[in-house]
Amino acid sequence: MSETQHIQVDELGDVVIVQFSEKKIIDELVIQEIANELIGLVDQGRKKIILNFSNVEFLSSAALGKLILMDKKAKANGGEVKLCEINSDIYPVFQITKLDIRFDIKSRLSEAVAAFAKAE
Repeated sequence: MSETQHIQVDELGDVVIVQFSEKKIIDELVIQEIANELIGLVDQGRKKIILNFSNVEFLSSAALGKLILMDKKAKANGGEVKLCEINSDIYPVFQITKLDIRFDIKSRLSEAVAAFAKAE
């Protein structure tokens, strides 16, 4: 397990599980730092990444943009990003922006891990 300023990273085999430390991801500097940390995982060659949103209560549109960039980079490198445990208060933002279609979103972390296991 490693921890950076804004995320905690755990590994379960070849699956990387990211837990956000921030409850509200709205500050532009914080969003950029989180994006750098997430893209850093992709740059390290991580192919299976789960973003666990269980701690997140608010997410700005700028943060959503960074998630899209990270997802594009992961896919370009042969990887995949799954999201899980999105709070019911912020899930409508994913629906309105159609990101619920773009991302594979699971209700629970265990479901996201199992989805990677099935893909093998």
